[in-house]
Parts: sequence; C-alpha cells; structure tokens
Amino acid sequence: MTRNNLPLPLGSTIGILGGGQLGRMSAMAAERLGYRPHIYSVEQDSPGAQVAADVTYGAFDDIEAVAAFAAKVDVLTFEFENIPRATLEYLATLPHCRPNIDAILICQDRIAEKTWMETSSITVAEWLQVSSLADIDTACAKLGFPFVLKTTRMGYDGKGQAVARSREDAIAAFEHLAPHPLIAEAFVPFEREISIVLARGVGGELAIYEPVENIHQHHILHQSILPARLSAEQTNICTGYAARLAEALGFVGVMALEMFALPDGRILGNEIAPRPHNSGHWTMDACPCSQFDQHIRAVAGLPLGTTERHFDVVMHNLVGTEGFNAWSPLLAQKNVVPHWYGKTEVRKGRKLGHANELWAKGTMR
Repeated sequence: MTRNNLPLPLGSTIGILGGGQLGRMSAMAAERLGYRPHIYSVEQDSPGAQVAADVTYGAFDDIEAVAAFAAKVDVLTFEFENIPRATLEYLATLPHCRPNIDAILICQDRIAEKTWMETSSITVAEWLQVSSLADIDTACAKLGFPFVLKTTRMGYDGKGQAVARSREDAIAAFEHLAPHPLIAEAFVPFEREISIVLARGVGGELAIYEPVENIHQHHILHQSILPARLSAEQTNICTGYAARLAEALGFVGVMALEMFALPDGRILGNEIAPRPHNSGHWTMDACPCSQFDQHIRAVAGLPLGTTERHFDVVMHNLVGTEGFNAWSPLLAQKNVVPHWYGKTEVRKGRKLGHANELWAKGTMR
C-alpha cells in the first residue's frame, strides 16, 4: 500500500466509511479519477454498495470489522460523522484517515462545535449548555422565548430538537430529549438559511464554492438556489468563516458550514458538516468540479479543482412519496439533470434523489 505517498497513484483504493447516497456519489467520483472505491456499509444493497468496486458489510461499532476494512484501503474517508466514539478512537491510531478524527469528534458534539466556531471567530447565536432543570431556568431567563433545545449528538434533519415557547415547554423537552447534556440556543429570526461548501487539501490549499441559499420543508432541505440573495459583504463573511474554520480544524477533504443570514446583514454560524453536504449537490452539474470530485482530490492528495459556476441552478431534493412522484415530471424538463440514489423503499422523510435545474447564468432571477 502507498498510504503515506500522496498523491495516490492511479488504481489505489479509497475506502469510504458509510454506504448512503453521499458514499455512492463519492465512490462514483473516485472511479472517474482513476481509483477503486471500497465501501463499508451497514446495509445490504445500499446506494454506495451498488456502485463500488468492493464492499465490506459490518456495523460501525464492530471495531474488528472496521479494522479489517481499513487494512485493505490506501486512504480512508467518511460519508457521515455519526460513528461511535470507540470506533473513531481506533481510527485515530491509523495514519491514513482523512479528514482527521479530531475534526469528526468536534462535529459530532454541538457543544464542542459551537465552542470551536467561536474560537475560530465565527459569530453564532447565543447558547448555553443545559445539564439540569436549574440550567433550564437559566436558559429561560437568559435567552427569552422562544428558544431551541437540541441534543448535543446525533441530530440531523430536525431530529433531536424542540422549540420552547414557555418554561413548561422547556421542561418537557428536557425530559424528552436525550442524552444529556442538551444545548439551548436563542431563536434566530433569520432572513434566509445559507451554507457554504469548501475543500481543503493536504497542503492547506483551499477551494471554496460560493454560498448557496437553502429552503427547508419539515426540517429537511427542499431546495438550494444559486445565486444566493446575499450582498458582496455577506458573501465575503461566509467565505472567511469557512476558510478560518477549515484551517483551525486542520481539515482535509470537503466540509460544509450551515449559517443564517439576518435582516441586519449579520451572518451567524450554525452547524458544521465534515463531509460532502446535501446543499452542495448543485455543484455536480453547475461546476466543472463537483463537491464529490473535490473530496476525492483532497483526500488523495491531488490538486483541487475549480469552483467556478457555469449556470444558475436550483437543486431540488426528492424526499419521500412527494419526491418519488416528482421524478417523472422532472425527467420531462429539458434543463434538468436528475440523480437517483438507488433506494428501493419509499418512506416519509427519506432522501431518494435530487435534480439540478439549470439556467443560463444571470437569467434565473
């Protein structure tokens, strides 16, 4: 193996821990760039397993199985961050994981994540740790109503959080949400939700896409729209946030920063994703180098690609029955590029695919 001799030679194996749609699209990018993708998947016939050169099946807490998988690959990367701590601590002993395990651990925990953002001079909403009912009273007094209570771990797509509009709401949420501690965040009266995706290479080089405007339905991303309705100053703030954060984390690979744009022009950091991100799917058809290409380039030690955007674009997330029913009509539109994830079961809230609606640059708005 040539783990320490980056850039990786053609034909080397890139291991991807996780077999979901992000693993699938990362594996497809790896093959385009001349590598053999090897997926570690919990589920049989997962989206990633359908397209990979090799697949290992096992649980994420099966350290023996993960170790056997890691021994077969030249570089190991991740499609998602919610991996058991014991497994990550084992992976931290290996020399060929990208991004570094410390970055994954920080992004797993909202308290560590918020602290890290503030240390990196990223403005965030007022927040505090909640470990007891006494902390609930402190949150009520300090944050006012409404505020949001969230679990510190395993939260995504709106899971593990509740809005407190009264002390009674806050107490009920504290008793319902687990594990403790929780995090309490001031409610943000944002004008729009935005995110930015970037890649950082092994030498510290950066490739930053422009920020994107996101619309959510039922806490799940519905559309990503470019160009985003942001001022030049706001765009510069987003880019600066992303660059500082990637540098502070010593990150290698693709990451995303979710943010809020406020009516007074301020930008607040919200959450970090240490991997390719749903809101970066527009790059697959609007840019010469997609977020998945960038991720593989970064972890393999290749030069990063351009982030130039050639089209205005609306990325449509296809979720649940509504997304399934939208597939055929989208195929009939001549300016739409569809992407299906290979999932056979349709259920509420499940991401089945996405479609990028392309417009000549400067014509969509």
